[in-house]
Amino acid sequence: MKPKVSISTLLAIFAATSVWADDAGDAAFRDAFLSGGADWPAVEARAAEEGEVNIFYWGGNDLLNIWMDRVVAPAMAERGVTLNPVRITGTKDAVDLVLAEKNSGKGIGQGSVDMIWINGENFATLKRQDALFGSFAQSLPNSVNLEWDESDPRALLNVRDFGVPNDSAEVPWSGEQYVCAVNSARVADGDVPSTFAELKAYLAENPGKFTYVKPPHYLGNTFVQAAVYAHNPDGTGAAPFQQSIDDIAPEELARLIAPGFEYLQSIEPNLLDAGGSPRYPEDNKALDGLFLNGEIDFSCKFGLYAVAKGLETGTYPEAARQFIFPENTMIKNKNYLVIPGNAPNAAAALVLANWMTSVDSQVSKLESVGMPSGIDGWKLGADDAERLAAASPGLVGVTQAELDANAAPDTNATLVDVIEATWLEVIERDTAASIEEVVTAAYANLGK
Repeated sequence: MKPKVSISTLLAIFAATSVWADDAGDAAFRDAFLSGGADWPAVEARAAEEGEVNIFYWGGNDLLNIWMDRVVAPAMAERGVTLNPVRITGTKDAVDLVLAEKNSGKGIGQGSVDMIWINGENFATLKRQDALFGSFAQSLPNSVNLEWDESDPRALLNVRDFGVPNDSAEVPWSGEQYVCAVNSARVADGDVPSTFAELKAYLAENPGKFTYVKPPHYLGNTFVQAAVYAHNPDGTGAAPFQQSIDDIAPEELARLIAPGFEYLQSIEPNLLDAGGSPRYPEDNKALDGLFLNGEIDFSCKFGLYAVAKGLETGTYPEAARQFIFPENTMIKNKNYLVIPGNAPNAAAALVLANWMTSVDSQVSKLESVGMPSGIDGWKLGADDAERLAAASPGLVGVTQAELDANAAPDTNATLVDVIEATWLEVIERDTAASIEEVVTAAYANLGK
């Protein structure tokens, strides 16, 4: 695997070589493509002239890294493009680099990031800062593999990212759902929780046998959001959290999230213990290690096929299976590929985005990595739909119908930072301030 690139090093290099003028050819190409004036053969020809594409993505999945090197790189080489995978520890690093270069004057064609694997608040940040290439997704040849008709509710995750309209400025690459696994060798079927109340009761009898990833990691944020949905005092679940921060007052958000945070405080004494205080794993791998080693009985994370792949690779306990938790609040979303507005190799990025949304790519990714499909099976012909379905590693202990019946949407991206900041103050720092005071301060810090 290629070494990770230091973002601080890149920032220093690019800041020292700031170019203030846009490249006229790059600007003309962008305008032609977005207006429909550049046909696909012209895009492919320009991509080959550019000769490379820099994709920045979270590099913590070894199977994904291998797939990038052994499958994606050769596929791009066939198209005359060298793939440069830049493996980062957090998507925000790539976003910060794009914005730093933009703010230093690097305009169209003058940046260093061609593509980012992204979703949620990171996409919302780029959109808010006008740092996107434009509405490219529906102009890709393989856009036919996705549902764009907004009258069809199945299109929602293609056109909205954490509740934020994406205006086709990113293309779906994978789907996901927050799913929990249990070590059934350690937990009797009747003791497997399906609600937060049942989880709390289990922990009272079995202290230390559960924890969740520490926010601000997105896995931790998602557990917190699910708890907030389930404890919504109005009983409306995820609904009010689909609003933008501009549409909900801080005191109202505080009222809605307070019961969820009271629940999180109540289970803290019985979470995995580290010298008298709860231990929150830092990331996906740390959580997997705790589950495999039997330190915890349950593992909750985004990973629709995580159990099937974990059993295949030996990274999950042999008796692992999935279960429905929490009922009606199993957050489901998609993740995407975005092209920054100052991408140096925009045509190559478009070619990469198109290949990533092909049936061949999605089937290969499913088989090799276990990452769920980002394209929509009902948009495919019968043979391709069958290939995609057959590539799935499979579910263990649950059915797709059960998962669909308990799915919930992600929190609006503009609220994620507020809820995250609240967790850090209320749970990690054990502040004496009220929830309303904490939320109001978070709004102020975001300039709201």
